[in-house]
Amino acid sequence: MKEIRNIAIAGAGTMGSSMAQAFAKCGYPVKVYDAFPAALEKAKHLLKLNQESEVKAGNLTEEESLKLQSLITFEEDINSLADTDFLVEAIVERLEIKHSFYSSLCKVVREDAILCSNTSGLSITKIAEAVSAPQRFAGMHWMNPPHIIPLIEIIRGEQTAEETAEQVKDIALKLGKKPVIVKDAPSFVLNRLQQAILRESLHIVNEGIASPEAVDDVMKYALGFRYACFGPFETCDLGGLDIHYNISKYTFPDLCDAKEPFGLLQECIDNNRLGVKNGAGFYDYSNGKDDEVIRRRDEMFLKLSKCLFGE
Repeated sequence: MKEIRNIAIAGAGTMGSSMAQAFAKCGYPVKVYDAFPAALEKAKHLLKLNQESEVKAGNLTEEESLKLQSLITFEEDINSLADTDFLVEAIVERLEIKHSFYSSLCKVVREDAILCSNTSGLSITKIAEAVSAPQRFAGMHWMNPPHIIPLIEIIRGEQTAEETAEQVKDIALKLGKKPVIVKDAPSFVLNRLQQAILRESLHIVNEGIASPEAVDDVMKYALGFRYACFGPFETCDLGGLDIHYNISKYTFPDLCDAKEPFGLLQECIDNNRLGVKNGAGFYDYSNGKDDEVIRRRDEMFLKLSKCLFGE
C-alpha cells in the first residue's frame, strides 16, 4: 500500500467541503481546490454549519472541531496540488469538463498519486480516457452528506488496477466508512436504486395516487425506517419471499417504466428550482430555510449513526 499523507479535494461544492471534513477528522491535511472563489467561500460556510452540528451532537468538542478545521485549506491554483498523494474530484457532472480537469491535473500531480472521481454515475472508464496512468484511477462515490453517511461506492473502471481499488477501500476503512467495490455500470448501485424510487414516486404523484408530502412520509416512517437497518433482500427474507413474490406479480405490471424524466421533476428543472442549493425545489427553502434544513438533516443523521453504530 502506498503511504497516503496529503489529501486533495477538487470541487468545493456541497460534496467537496463535506468530504474534506471526513479526511480532516482522521488527521489528514486536506486541500480543497476550486477555480471559482465564490465556490470556496460557500464551502467555508458549509464547513461552519456542519461543524456546528457535529459539536452540538457531541461528536466533537469545540477544540477538536477547531483542530479539524485548521487541517483544511482552500486553494484557487491547481498547481498547489503538486504534492497530492490522494485526490477525490467532485466537479460538475459533465464528461467534457471532467476530461478538461484531468488533462490539466495530470500535468501537475505525480504519476503515483491516486486519483478518484466522486461522479454519481458517469462511466469511470470514459473519465479515465483523460487520465495519464489510468491504472491509478477509480471511482469513489460518497453519499451526501459525506462526513456523516458511511457508505462509499468504489468503482473499478476497465483500467483500474486491483491494488488501486484496494488502496481506495483501505482509505475508506480508515475513515470509518462502509466501502463496497462495484462494477462500472451507469449510476453504479445506489443511484440505480434511488432513481428507481424517484421514478415511481413521480409516477404516484402524477397519477394522483398521493401527494409529494405523503410519498415522503411513506418513505420516512416505513420503508426508510426498515432500510436503515436491513436491505431489500434481507427485508424480503424477513417478510416472507412467497408474500413478496405474490405482491410482485400484480404490482410489477403497474409500475412506471418511463425512459425520460417527467412530472414534477421536469417542472422544477424547467423553472430553475434546483432544491436547497438555490432556495426552491419540490419544497421552499427561502428566507433561511436552506440552512435550517441542512442543520436538521445533519442532526438527524448523526442521531441515526449513533443508533446504528454506537458512535
